[in-house]
Amino acid sequence: MEQLQSGKTAELEIIGQEGSRWVLRGDEDDIMLNVSDSEEGVEVGDFVLVFLYANRRGELTATMKMPNMTADTFGWATVIRIDEREGVYVDIGSSFEVLVNGADMPRIRSLWPRPGDELYMTLRMDLGGEIFGRLATEERVMEQYAKAEPSLFNMNLKARAYRLLPVGSFMLSIPENYRIFVHNTEQEGEPRLGQEVDVRIVEVHDDGTMNGSMLPRVEERLTGDAEILFDYLQKVGGKMPFTDKSTPDEIQEMFRMSKGAFKRALGRLMRERKVTQEDGWTQISE
Repeated sequence: MEQLQSGKTAELEIIGQEGSRWVLRGDEDDIMLNVSDSEEGVEVGDFVLVFLYANRRGELTATMKMPNMTADTFGWATVIRIDEREGVYVDIGSSFEVLVNGADMPRIRSLWPRPGDELYMTLRMDLGGEIFGRLATEERVMEQYAKAEPSLFNMNLKARAYRLLPVGSFMLSIPENYRIFVHNTEQEGEPRLGQEVDVRIVEVHDDGTMNGSMLPRVEERLTGDAEILFDYLQKVGGKMPFTDKSTPDEIQEMFRMSKGAFKRALGRLMRERKVTQEDGWTQISE
């Protein structure tokens, strides 16, 4: 029989009751289970599935409130509070919270998760049996992610970042756990670790991983770019020396957009008869 230890599950027999605690048969010492952490209807003689952890006195203790992950599995934990010195405390879905060490957090403080964000992690124990959280590594994610089908191309999914790098963000979709990489050029801003975001799938690879984008679709972007041009026209008196014949450098310097985006936005304004072009000028229609 495998030795009972913190961070693992076990099926144990209830052999008695002491006040507000059930007594479970352990390896050498009895293990206590608070009645408040047990299911209704259990009684002496029952075998119950429990999760084991070390209490504040270092004693092996049981709960029937199963966490979202164990020392052998991974799952999502909700951020409860932040401690600037220690790290991030999370709710693992059980009877107690655990700490994810600050050394495992991003170097840039603004990218740390906030309360309500969720971290994909497993559980680890120190020598005394105290449980703490450990973020999933890329190696573990590659062993566990769900393989995506080609039909997901161009779909929008909810996802959370589990790894942040200068080149981009690695994410897992929720609840499916599809692995998605979003290059930094496809982000309007870098997400926080564990933050829930919308991701549009732009490529599905043969291995079932995907590439995504956090930018609006081209047709969705047109409205924004068109508004930028129209707002500018209104601010400068209704007329500007920029047309579809202007150079890419002129357009980039003035509007911070590509010539292609400029022409699409201008084309929309012209189709909607909001502007006209004449003699190298674009002006608001009368």
